[in-house]
Amino acid sequence: MVSTPTPRTAFMDALAAEITHNYGRGRRVVAVDGIVGTGAFADDLGMALREAGHPVTRASLTDFLLPRASREQRGADSPEGYYDDRFDYATFQRVLVHPFRMGGSAGFVTASFDASRDRPLEPRWKTAPADAVLLIDGPFLQRSELRGIANFVLYLEPGAAAAGDARASAADALYRTAVGPRATSDAIVELTDSEVPKRVFADRC
Repeated sequence: MVSTPTPRTAFMDALAAEITHNYGRGRRVVAVDGIVGTGAFADDLGMALREAGHPVTRASLTDFLLPRASREQRGADSPEGYYDDRFDYATFQRVLVHPFRMGGSAGFVTASFDASRDRPLEPRWKTAPADAVLLIDGPFLQRSELRGIANFVLYLEPGAAAAGDARASAADALYRTAVGPRATSDAIVELTDSEVPKRVFADRC
């Protein structure tokens, strides 16, 4: 007996089909942008892409932190510090995004910093097939420093779930004011119910 897919699984399958229809061959970068829920969402999307026959490499911006002294230079509770001083965008692009896009035998690194020990990680170089998808998740993935890195960008609406971390929520408000990620994304997803994702559109804001 064939089981009926859950709404979340069906949503991921449809999204994977859309992405691969538009970007069928070659190295592709997909970004799942948002302040909460991006890791689990990207994991499930990655599973849908793999089941459709596409090799996937997963990475998260949260594995490219700056040292704590840099992250907390404006204070541990500063929203501005969370937005501007938390992530090492230069290393993220230099060791992951740029070499991945080069293709061929170029190696890339999917994590550069160990937050628990507050020190850089020893690089672990990886390679991927010619038609691989690099699936990245994390906040602020449409900042000016990162504009253009992805072929397809999803933005997860923050909703009420972000209210649990006041600093992150305030940082996301800075991001939305500065960048307007709803308007620049290829898809906007509402996760009021994480098991029933809904596609929404920028003209509803």
